[in-house]
Amino acid sequence: MKITPRQGKLLDVIVKEYIDSATPISSQLLEEKYNFDISPATIRIEMQRLTDKGFLSQPHTSAGRVPTDKGYRFFVDNLKESKFDRGFSPIEKEMEDSFKFFRDLTKKIAELTSNLAFSYFPEEDIFFKEGWENIFKEPEFENTDLASKFAEMVENMEKEIEEFENVDFPQIFIGKENLLPGAQEFSTIISRIHLPRKKEGVVAILGPKRMDYNKNVKIIKSLNKPWQKKKTQKTK
Repeated sequence: MKITPRQGKLLDVIVKEYIDSATPISSQLLEEKYNFDISPATIRIEMQRLTDKGFLSQPHTSAGRVPTDKGYRFFVDNLKESKFDRGFSPIEKEMEDSFKFFRDLTKKIAELTSNLAFSYFPEEDIFFKEGWENIFKEPEFENTDLASKFAEMVENMEKEIEEFENVDFPQIFIGKENLLPGAQEFSTIISRIHLPRKKEGVVAILGPKRMDYNKNVKIIKSLNKPWQKKKTQKTK
């Protein structure tokens, strides 16, 4: 079901606000914080239309709205291309020790995203999972059942990640789009990466559906850039 440009603008703002705050977004907040050049009543009407179309939902305990899987998908599909400036080049000096290199790369991804970073490097047949201390600080995981489901998803990812070895660009799976058992309450971003010395790996970012998609996608895309730049310089 299509939405109007005005509804799309509202939805974009609502998703961004919810990612930042983790609390349902009210029409009053939108009215006070943004200039949409429409009346408060019109904002409420448009939010209701977005709810009726399945892009937003209304928690029973709140007058505000939160994005649905469909709302997040609209947001992700309309992300604008941009660069992530903090590269990973300094880690390359550790390439002599593959284990340390891959471990530190995974740690860096977890640090930058505040989500769980998961990596698999088939040549060495090693897995790394980093970022548990960050991910369980997210308000979603105050729910112990959800935390257990997340741990189950990570375990299943380790069993299935080889299936993604040929994914050359970031793929984003939101909520029910995830095929892994126990993953329907979360989002994953996954891609193959090309590293120095012709090594390859698969990297995934796992977190709540409220993850910062814009930043996380840029980080995944930036992983190949330092190595590609060095290779280009050497061939000149």
